[in-house]
Amino acid sequence: MTPKYYKVHNRFKLNGNHYNSEELNEVAYSFIKEGEAYEKVTGNFLLDWFNEKEYIEVNTSGSTGKPKSIKLRKQAMVNSAIATGNFFGLKPGYTALHCLPNHYIAGKMMLVRALVLGLAIDLVQPSAHPLFDCNKHYDFSAMVPLQLEHTINQISNIQTIIVGGSKLNQPLLDKISSKTSSFFATYGMTETATHVAIKQLSSKGNKADQEYRALGNISFQTDARQCLVIDAPNLLSKKIITNDVVDLKSNISFNLLGRYDNVINSGGVKLFPEQIEEKLLQLINERFIIASEKDVVLGEKLIIIIENPKASVDQILLTIKELHTLDKFEIPKKIYTLQNFFETTSGKIQRNKIIKAVLE
Repeated sequence: MTPKYYKVHNRFKLNGNHYNSEELNEVAYSFIKEGEAYEKVTGNFLLDWFNEKEYIEVNTSGSTGKPKSIKLRKQAMVNSAIATGNFFGLKPGYTALHCLPNHYIAGKMMLVRALVLGLAIDLVQPSAHPLFDCNKHYDFSAMVPLQLEHTINQISNIQTIIVGGSKLNQPLLDKISSKTSSFFATYGMTETATHVAIKQLSSKGNKADQEYRALGNISFQTDARQCLVIDAPNLLSKKIITNDVVDLKSNISFNLLGRYDNVINSGGVKLFPEQIEEKLLQLINERFIIASEKDVVLGEKLIIIIENPKASVDQILLTIKELHTLDKFEIPKKIYTLQNFFETTSGKIQRNKIIKAVLE
């Protein structure tokens, strides 16, 4: 029988203490009245979770458009938690480290997983460099790439780490490859109550997946644009049509090619910025994006925008031209630099704002 959202698993613990739903309401009020800023947010979420409404309002990150508030069914979030638990084999009593902000869906879902699955969850202040007990064993955690970057030498006590929110750069992937923890990249969105697909990353003793794989009872197809369509009856009342162009391998697996609204048509050749960025990760340590600007001959010409690079523009361009994995159409025609990239409050790059800043 599927648990109901208002039921708290009897193995659930928060910061080492058992609580039922009534006690969690008291904890919530205490957090709001006396807690740190992140605890106040947690308290507000707990009150929202246990109120009489069957949904909660969640803000989208705004990385691909204007941030907006949407309603998510609490039971859908419960179902998402169960799917994650089944995928990773999370059992009652397993330990979890929670270092994400609870303003957004990823942080909220860490709490929901603990409540539903009966995890013993430790809540620490969400920051770029979260501080936690490196000597305590944790079975599960979720981080954004920046957090993982700053804690990469302190995470040997965490068995499984899911990473999402933004792209992992090549230097970080290289560091991950020598670690004993298991790492997974996630694919999902606020509307699907976080991830609907998972891809294992290469680490010590773990081979990297080539494709994203669906969680249980989720399937995929594509529309006429080759964009992913998500069918998740336990999470969604109807299918979601995304703007993510994919190479569909089966109805439960795909390779992510890039955003439909980012596709560049240069001289009749379709270019996916995300695919080119993937190839350039090994060369450029700073954050960067591939974009385009208008061109009389090509229609659109490829450009690269780099955040405060240490090397000169000429040095970077020479290095890029020597990269044999790039097709001739994938070599940027011009390099722009920007002192600081624009970000959402959750730390995601705001691609359109960055492009606008350098071209206007």
